[in-house]
Amino acid sequence: MVNVQALKPETARNKDSAHEADHPTSLVALFGADQPLRLDCGVDLAPFQIAYQTYGTLNADRSNAILVCHALTGDQHVGNPHPVTGKPGWWNTLLGPGKALDTDRYFVICSNVLGSRMGTTGPASTNPATGKLWGLDFPVITIPDMVRAQAMLIDRLGIDTLFAVVGGSMGGMQTLQWSTAYPKRVFSALAVACSTRHSAQNIAFHELGRQAVMADPDWHGGRYFEEGSYPHRGLGVARMAAHITYLSDAALHRKFGRRMQDRDLPTFSFDADFQVESYLRYQGSSFVERFDANSYLYLTRAMDYFDVAADHNGVLAEAYRGTQTRFCVVSFTSDWLFPTTESRATVHALNAGGARVSFAEIETDKGHDAFLLDVPEFIDISRAFLESAGAVRGLIAEK
Repeated sequence: MVNVQALKPETARNKDSAHEADHPTSLVALFGADQPLRLDCGVDLAPFQIAYQTYGTLNADRSNAILVCHALTGDQHVGNPHPVTGKPGWWNTLLGPGKALDTDRYFVICSNVLGSRMGTTGPASTNPATGKLWGLDFPVITIPDMVRAQAMLIDRLGIDTLFAVVGGSMGGMQTLQWSTAYPKRVFSALAVACSTRHSAQNIAFHELGRQAVMADPDWHGGRYFEEGSYPHRGLGVARMAAHITYLSDAALHRKFGRRMQDRDLPTFSFDADFQVESYLRYQGSSFVERFDANSYLYLTRAMDYFDVAADHNGVLAEAYRGTQTRFCVVSFTSDWLFPTTESRATVHALNAGGARVSFAEIETDKGHDAFLLDVPEFIDISRAFLESAGAVRGLIAEK
């Protein structure tokens, strides 16, 4: 097995991250036994909680709210330092005063998704019925489940219509689900580096990662918390495999090539001779400090099940028939996880359904992760789309 740096047993479940699962460093919306969330698997989840962050100020008529939906390994800390890692907000390139997600104009909300580990109820949370962590007793969830939970939060905040829903990757899936499940509540939607359903290739990569986690002897059938262990090796390998899909061949070559790591000649061993090997091992070992292994299983499975057309007799255009939501779909030329062909299929379905839609394919070698990086064209397009929608909405004076 790849030699990802081991965690000591006493730190196997990062104490800060463990605390965040039930008592997050953010706002929390509690939903009691009288407000169950009906899941696609047929289970009523209650009680449960949603952890979220807000930025900016909600205007008097509550018309300037933007919901940001995070990706698989993201969380609600989109624009503030992360309470566990201390790193800056994951979308600081886009969010802040004067930026595309302008907090001087908009009231931005980002909630931790259902099944995650940063304060919204999931497998790392305490099951109130047993007093123990949920683990694999937590019901299997879907992207629509996540969106229904978010809708309950938006209701709690007293917001009827969202000015925009914005997200990339798994966040883009949530964006597309919002626009089909609640078309009258979404004025505009910015869906980035995503698709209306997961491809067979992506499901295969997720299964590889899940099997790596479950094959780790420290996983203990998902009860690693009770055993005082943590499947750091398996989760680290899963992260390494997934991280490769977020990059591109050109990006890997530009950053690492075949350069050696702190040596001139090969060691003729299975040590990390190449820089790219060392980089992946670092990605794996740092990831296990901030993420829950069971949450990884649940969230990847939710992405696998996602298929907008499934609820519309297999006809994607029917999902958008008559929608009044304004759409902007963005893809990146080097993204082979969610290639442009899938974005074009989404755009064609939107056109067939009569939706207002703009589309941009951005040329970059930064791969799938381009939506999280400083890509000026993407930032400009995002700003222009939101400003255009804002002018129609009356939030921004037309130029």
